[in-house]
Amino acid sequence: MVSTTICCACLSTAAFLLRQTIFSLGRACGVAVSRRDYVDRGKQGIETFCLLIAYKIKYPKNFFILRGNHETDSVNRIYGFYDECKQRYNVRLWKYFSDCFKCLPIAALIEGRIFCVHGGLSPELTSISMISNIQRPCDVPDRGLLCDLLWSDPDRDLLSGWGINDRGVSYTFAADIVVNFLQQHDLDLVCRAHQVVEDGYEFFADRNLVTIFSAPNYCGEFDNAGGMMSVDENLMCSFQVGMGAGCEA
Repeated sequence: MVSTTICCACLSTAAFLLRQTIFSLGRACGVAVSRRDYVDRGKQGIETFCLLIAYKIKYPKNFFILRGNHETDSVNRIYGFYDECKQRYNVRLWKYFSDCFKCLPIAALIEGRIFCVHGGLSPELTSISMISNIQRPCDVPDRGLLCDLLWSDPDRDLLSGWGINDRGVSYTFAADIVVNFLQQHDLDLVCRAHQVVEDGYEFFADRNLVTIFSAPNYCGEFDNAGGMMSVDENLMCSFQVGMGAGCEA
């Protein structure tokens, strides 16, 4: 099993990263997991998500698109995707995308050892099967398990347990929450996105959690690299990091 996990926030980044994974996807053992925010804060959200859907159609058993917090009506109506669809085409197109977003899976497991999700963990998550039991299509509520999986963040300043999230939604969590979660569910790593990190990827909780952010020079406001993580047959993780044009605000 060769797996690649990425997050995409603009068309150029998505196209580049997908070209990097096409060789693995062309083999039966290749798997790609894309984990976040395919629309908003860029001019080509339509093309970005259509590209991802095209790969899903071409490689249905090898390419997986997870939902991010921007794949919700309440967020992408504000941060640009609604306006993009309305100005370039019509509101009906946005509704088609919205219906698709509501069907996206929330999390993924790589070989039963690496837990992939957009945001983070939840105090309500006591069993992995709880995620499978989330009925789709679905909206994202203001609180609860689904909300936390898309919105929560790790917090280096938090000594233990759960904290108040500055985003005004969901929680932050300390390193002990990650360690306990992995032990409880017999997992090795949490892989998530949701936050800009300077080097494209960043570890937390003694390398038990990694944040991957694939959009370099995010929105033209950050001097960050873009990252991609690959997992080999032995579940060893490696990272590719690069700079680029990023998306435009």
